[in-house]
Amino acid sequence: MNLPFDNLLFLIPSSSGIIFMLAGFIMLKFPPKKINGLYGYRTSSSMRNQERWDFSQRYSSIEMIKLGALLTLSSIFGLIFKPDGIIGMFLGLTLMIIMVVFLSIRVERAIKNKFTN
Repeated sequence: MNLPFDNLLFLIPSSSGIIFMLAGFIMLKFPPKKINGLYGYRTSSSMRNQERWDFSQRYSSIEMIKLGALLTLSSIFGLIFKPDGIIGMFLGLTLMIIMVVFLSIRVERAIKNKFTN
């Protein structure tokens, strides 16, 4: 039996997806109350005022849970395809980076659509 734990195309998306979902859940249950530079979804548009801050924290945590589930689901590719170590690492990290960029784009677009000033 060949376990997928040495396949980075499985390991990186599954572990980072679980971390995304866990972080999203923690942010959803314990959102940062005030604008700060330490904890939460921090961009110049989300930190402009308290109303934007509150919206962006809730929206980003929900999106992080969804995209974390999608990233975890994409680890199935690691079970189907078994690339060499460096290629698997590159593909796994690429999937993770795409999800981070996609998260930022979706949240910034939602902020822009909700607050048109």
